[in-house]
Amino acid sequence: MDGTSEGTGEYGEHTAEQNAATGPSRKTVLKAALAAGAAVPMALIGVPALARTSANSGTELEPTPFCDDGDDPTPPQMEGPYFKPNSPKRTSLVDASTPGTRLTVSGYVFGRSCQPIANALLDFWQADVNGAYDNTGFRFRGHQFTNAQGGFSLSTIVPGLYPGRTRHIHVKVQAPGQPILTTQLYFPGEPRNNTDSLFDPRLLMNVRQSNPGKEAAFDFVLNVRQGPGPGPSNPPGGTTWTVGTSYTAGARVTYGGTGYVCLQSHTAQPGWEPPATPSLWRVG
Repeated sequence: MDGTSEGTGEYGEHTAEQNAATGPSRKTVLKAALAAGAAVPMALIGVPALARTSANSGTELEPTPFCDDGDDPTPPQMEGPYFKPNSPKRTSLVDASTPGTRLTVSGYVFGRSCQPIANALLDFWQADVNGAYDNTGFRFRGHQFTNAQGGFSLSTIVPGLYPGRTRHIHVKVQAPGQPILTTQLYFPGEPRNNTDSLFDPRLLMNVRQSNPGKEAAFDFVLNVRQGPGPGPSNPPGGTTWTVGTSYTAGARVTYGGTGYVCLQSHTAQPGWEPPATPSLWRVG
């Protein structure tokens, strides 16, 4: 699983000290590669994006396992009484007149080998600002599919509270042709997290203020077996880059006759060829 609270690093994977000692997690590097053209994520240079702490206590939670070969999948939770099938396909559950604090939830869906899953189904449902579910229509209900990079984004509001539960969002996630994961996402710092018997800190989102509302991040790891990924090609022109080699920042290689400089210490893996991973290599 790859739950995130107010995270230890990029989306709460590792502490800065762990990243400095072990280098970035495989998922962090892949997410940077998926966002090629954007700035290198902060976790890749060992700086935490947010500080992951448990609600109220201020103590650091045990880091959730990061996505890697053999990783545990995101834990399931009960469906609850308010799920309805056949929700509309949409990425926004709000309009200009919808009351409540605006919230954007985004992230990726990965399989067990840390490869992103395209066209995965995500079906969300939640309470409104007053803590009520729409059981006759489809307010605050909707489904979508991940893009080619395994990413998703949902525009909604921070759900209201109702008796017996802490604040949460329900979701079903399904890779094409695979079993459905039913689970719930939680908010850090909620007083009711300590009294809700269903609350699981592994399912905490990484939430931060983003005027005029909030932004949350969570990456799902589905129990889907995947191959090791594409093997390295054998381009003409000379290549010194090799799978299994540990490269340090500043190391130089050639790939297909082009020279590259390493930006971040890592061990080369299939699919991480320099042209495909601008977060790890730059031409030079």
